[in-house]
Amino acid sequence: MNIAVIGSGGREHSICFKLKQSKQTNKIFCIPGNAGTSTIAENIDIDVLNFKSISEFLENNNIKIVFVGPEVPLVKGIKDYLEKKNFFVFGPSKAASRLEKSKSFTKQLCKKYKIPTAQYKSFSSMNGVKEYIKKMNTPIVIKADGLASGKGVSICNSKTMALQKCKEINQGKFKSSKKFVIEEFLSGEEASYFIISDGKNFKFFGTAQDHKRIGEGDTGPNTGGMGAYSPSNIITNKVEEKIKKEIIEPTLKGLKKLGCPFVGILYAGLIIKNDQPKLIEYNIRLGDPECQVLMMRLKTDLLKIILACKNKQINKIAINWSNKKAMTIVASSKGYPNKQSKISEIKNTEKILVNNNQYLFHASTFRKNNKIFSSGGRVLNATSLNKNLKLARNTCIKM
Repeated sequence: MNIAVIGSGGREHSICFKLKQSKQTNKIFCIPGNAGTSTIAENIDIDVLNFKSISEFLENNNIKIVFVGPEVPLVKGIKDYLEKKNFFVFGPSKAASRLEKSKSFTKQLCKKYKIPTAQYKSFSSMNGVKEYIKKMNTPIVIKADGLASGKGVSICNSKTMALQKCKEINQGKFKSSKKFVIEEFLSGEEASYFIISDGKNFKFFGTAQDHKRIGEGDTGPNTGGMGAYSPSNIITNKVEEKIKKEIIEPTLKGLKKLGCPFVGILYAGLIIKNDQPKLIEYNIRLGDPECQVLMMRLKTDLLKIILACKNKQINKIAINWSNKKAMTIVASSKGYPNKQSKISEIKNTEKILVNNNQYLFHASTFRKNNKIFSSGGRVLNATSLNKNLKLARNTCIKM
C-alpha cells in the first residue's frame, strides 16, 4: 500500500519511521519531507497548501491514504478537498479543525458543554480590554485566537505586559487573526492527552509532557516545543476517567451535533491540580515533539490503526504501548525562537547509531549535493526509548 505523509518536521519523520515498520506498507511519499525522511521515504517537493498538485500526485502514484501531520493544511481544508476526489485523509475536516484554528470557538464549546477550563473573555478589538485586565489577578494569560506556530500564548506577570500583548496581537502580529482571548492563569502541572477517533468511537492514544520554553529550567519565551517525554506521570487512572468523561466525550458530542464529527488524532493540552484536569487548548493533530515519543512507544502497527479508523472500526483494534519510557530533546538553531539563523551544514549525523530504541528525527533540514543542511528553527530531535527517563535522557544527550 502506498501512503503519503504531509509535512516536513520531526513529527512527520517519526510518522514515516513508524509506517515503515508495517508489513502492509509498500512505499511512503513525504510531501515535502526533510533530509531525514529522504532515507525512509521519497520526498516530493510540493507545497502543503497546493491541494490541486497534491491531488494530481496522489492520483498518478496510486496513493489512497494520506496522513496529514501539521495543522495548517487541515485548517485550510485539505481533508474536504481530497476526500471529494476519493482519497482517505487521516485528519479532521475544516469544520472540525476549528478546535485548533480558533481559541474562541473552543471556549464557546467548553461553555456550552460545561467542559472545565479557565475563565476567559474573547476580544476582536481593544474596546474594554484595559478595564477587563484591571479586574484580573496576575499572572494573566493572553492567547492569539488563531494559529501562531506554538508562539501565540503569553503568561504575563504584570497588567502592563498583558495590555501590551493584546495590542501586539490586535495590530496583526500573527497573520491568522487579530482576535485574542484573555484568560485566568491556571496553576498545576501540564500534560498532553491524545485520543484517536473514527467519527463514531474513540480510543486512548497515549500521554506525554512537553516543555515549550527555550531555556534550561523552563525559562525564556515559548517555542513550538523543546522536548517531551512519555508517558505522563501525573495522569492516573482516576484523572484519566475525568479527562474522558468531562473533557473528551462532551467535545466529540458537541462536534457531532455541529455536523462535523472528528476523525483523526485529537490532542488535549491540560492543566492538572489536585487530580482535577482542566482544558488549556486542543490541537487537531499529533504534537511536535510529542509525536516522536509516542511513535517510539507505540507497539501496534500504525497503518492497521489508520485503516481501522478509515473503516469506522477503531473500537475493534487493540492499541498497545511499550511499558518503557521515551524522551526526545530538540536541538535548535542559535537565536531560536526570536531570530532566524542562516543556512548551515550539519555534519556526522550518519555516525549516530539509530534503531527501534534510539533515533535521530530530523526537522528543519534538507539535503543538497549529498550534504545535510539546517534551515533554522528546530533542527533535530534526539529520541530514546529506555527502561526509565534518566537512561532515556542520557542516551538523548549522548546522541
